[in-house]
Amino acid sequence: MNKIFGDVTAALNGIIKNGQTIAVGGFGLCGIPSTLIEGLRDSGATDLTCISNNAGIDDFGLGLLLQTRQIKRMIASYVGENKEFERQYLNGELELEFNPQGTLAERLRAGGAGIPAFFTRTGVGTVVAENKETRQFGNDTYLMEYALNADVSLIKAQVADPSGNLMFSGTARNFNPDVGMAGKITVVEVEEIVALGELDPNSIHLPGIFVDRIVVVPNPEKRIEKLSFRPHSQ
Repeated sequence: MNKIFGDVTAALNGIIKNGQTIAVGGFGLCGIPSTLIEGLRDSGATDLTCISNNAGIDDFGLGLLLQTRQIKRMIASYVGENKEFERQYLNGELELEFNPQGTLAERLRAGGAGIPAFFTRTGVGTVVAENKETRQFGNDTYLMEYALNADVSLIKAQVADPSGNLMFSGTARNFNPDVGMAGKITVVEVEEIVALGELDPNSIHLPGIFVDRIVVVPNPEKRIEKLSFRPHSQ
């Protein structure tokens, strides 16, 4: 099966629908599939539930879908860089399910691994524990957290081969592998395609069995959220 598509529109064709759950890789603006997010925006799909560590910024990443009101609900860990997110949430226009960051990552990993739920101490005694089942193990109380799966996962990798084996660059290897595993259909944008067999098996961060569609974006825009310089030492 050919997994390589000519452009983003073709890669998303036939798999995006209203009301879906979409999982998106990346951390802050690092390793986000920005071109696929633009394609999702251009699809016009609405009433989306988005699973992502963050919600981008006002004019980049998932912030673009907040501008167009395509996101109905966010399952996220951090949303502090997005004023439009704040406005919609405080006005009751956007549903939000907050997760501790490690819990969110494990919920996605569990979904990809076929584990329906797990127990964690994180969040016990806080608002995170509201309406969740608890269980005692030894002297400690644990919360039960359900796994997360998505109708479609959108991820970003540095290199792929035609079978969809992926290698991520640096800290872009954050939520991307877990998000890629959790999707019923996973679409990846990559900067480079190499021949089958060229990737060292020890360098493959996500096996191609989890990847359904590939689109090459050789020069994606890579933004930095906050640029700062330390003062010169005296």
